[in-house]
Amino acid sequence: MSRPRVSKTPGQARRSLANRSSFLVNPRDNRLLAALPEEAYERIRPHLEFADLALGEVLYEPGEPLVHAYFPTNSIVSLLYVMEDGASAEIAIVGNDGVLGVPLFMGGLSTPSRAVVQSAGRAFRFKAQWLDREFSRFGPFLHLMLRYTQALITQMAQTAVCNRHHSVDKQLCRWLLLSLDRLPSSDLAMTQDLIANMLGVRREGVTAAAGSLQKAGLIKYRRGLITVLDRKGLQARTCECYQVVKTEYERLLPYLPKT
Repeated sequence: MSRPRVSKTPGQARRSLANRSSFLVNPRDNRLLAALPEEAYERIRPHLEFADLALGEVLYEPGEPLVHAYFPTNSIVSLLYVMEDGASAEIAIVGNDGVLGVPLFMGGLSTPSRAVVQSAGRAFRFKAQWLDREFSRFGPFLHLMLRYTQALITQMAQTAVCNRHHSVDKQLCRWLLLSLDRLPSSDLAMTQDLIANMLGVRREGVTAAAGSLQKAGLIKYRRGLITVLDRKGLQARTCECYQVVKTEYERLLPYLPKT
């Protein structure tokens, strides 16, 4: 006699899907984890938890205690500073080249910025207690995280300069290129409203800049989806800020596997 089929609850179905998905992605799809020596990686691997990140999901809120660090694999997370009136601007992006949760190993335990998923995908999260334990070994994990932190500070500083001195057109090119460096494809699922929030500019400015790039044949924009058609053309059109950030990452993290 065949056994009766038991229907899964929505929660069980989601957990089952997440469990199956976790077998399709490797923690070392994150380039920081891939750069760790085998001994250090094997020590932390059992404590890495698979996480599906949805577009717009908030991972950190300003001032709240951080519980996990996140190592994105094919997702991108924006660090946003939110003003009292609700206006926001992006200060950095983190993808498969980095880690979210720097305050956890720098002693801050919280952050004044908000972390929002900019491009949906997968990540592996690492509980604060395990991160602190590994960092306290004063080994390769510590040195890698500190080098990455310096690279991230450079990105934040250059973003501030770019937002102050360069046109929306150039800012959009920089933003697109930095995002592409952290994604496996040339497609970005992103609305113009969200881009405007990231850059801290009016939506009309983003619409005009995106239209100009599309007219030049550099991108194709459909509702909620940007496809980059000519990466070299974007690089020729952007400001020096993109190359400054890219060069500093390559200088500080020369052993990161290339995507």
